[in-house]
Amino acid sequence: MKVQFLDLASQYRKIRNEVLREVKAVCDSQHYVLGKNVSGLEAEIASYCGARFAVGVASGTDAILLSLMAAGVGPGDRVITTPFTFFATAGSIARLGAIPVFADIHPQTYNISPDSLESLLKKNSKGVKAIIPVHLYGQCADMAPINRLARGYGLKVIEDAAQSIGAEYRGRRAGALGDMGCFSFYPTKNLGCFGDGGMVTTGNEKLALKLKMLRVHGSKVRYYHDIVGANSRLDELQAAVLRVKLKHLESWTGGRVKNAARYDRLFRKAGLEGLVALPYIQDGNRSVFNQYVVSVKKRDELRSHLSQIGVSTEIYYPLPLHLQRCFKYLGYRKGDLPVSEKTAKEALALPIYPELREAEQKYVVSGIAGFYAKSS
Repeated sequence: MKVQFLDLASQYRKIRNEVLREVKAVCDSQHYVLGKNVSGLEAEIASYCGARFAVGVASGTDAILLSLMAAGVGPGDRVITTPFTFFATAGSIARLGAIPVFADIHPQTYNISPDSLESLLKKNSKGVKAIIPVHLYGQCADMAPINRLARGYGLKVIEDAAQSIGAEYRGRRAGALGDMGCFSFYPTKNLGCFGDGGMVTTGNEKLALKLKMLRVHGSKVRYYHDIVGANSRLDELQAAVLRVKLKHLESWTGGRVKNAARYDRLFRKAGLEGLVALPYIQDGNRSVFNQYVVSVKKRDELRSHLSQIGVSTEIYYPLPLHLQRCFKYLGYRKGDLPVSEKTAKEALALPIYPELREAEQKYVVSGIAGFYAKSS
């Protein structure tokens, strides 16, 4: 049996006619930039997330970059985030001449640890301008203590919710838990377009207006520029695709949640709990399972075995950001953030897309059981 890590073709087949109809309408209109689909999607995403405003941008990376710019982050400022995330989080900080500061992660949720964050701030809060908690793998970070610390130190909170649209923390959705929330619509995301796309949500009207200026070179009136911004607009075609997909998002999320629960049952039934640490969902959280990530010993050998029997997997992420070559100048060394470093050696993402069949999940679990039976 072959089990793909992600099967976008199956998803597309079900919505193909609706998507092509909307794409054709955009082509017929010949209006490709900041049209009715972008403004319509902004309103729909804001409503979906429970935010007052949403601003469409060119990518999830730009969502983070422009949010930092809107927060006034610049050269020499320090921004605290997690080292266990996609590069764009810290890369956007560095691009502005600011300094990424890394807090370690919680050993079960893999999200930024509020205790580590508090320790950093108590040790040295000078020059810290913002915190970027990442809602990793589809689960919100522990935002109550993070926001409490941010208020105490006068810091902006920018949610990196690229993997977590629809995720909930104590009844509130990602994107409405901080000053700004950043989303990616990269094709592999739970809500993905046909290329790159992003969105920033906020409850602050001034920030929303500044973000709208920043995405068009810092301009409110054409050819007049109040600040230096960027060319970062969500395309009308991508917005049209996303408006179609958004209607199905809750159903797709339901499929992911169902598949995650089935994995949990199958692993327990196979007696693998001592060998495979299952995803831990914090009380009060709703995970949307952008990824289903287990923590395992002999991770690389297991992944090779699964590949040999036709099961595709991914590693998110093999090297924490504080140990990346480009951040050597920050002065971090191995052992500085032990939970992140350990997790990077053990985390393995299994197929979890909504169309995944029960038989395929059973095959994945039996493959893992077979590996450990032979290697024990």
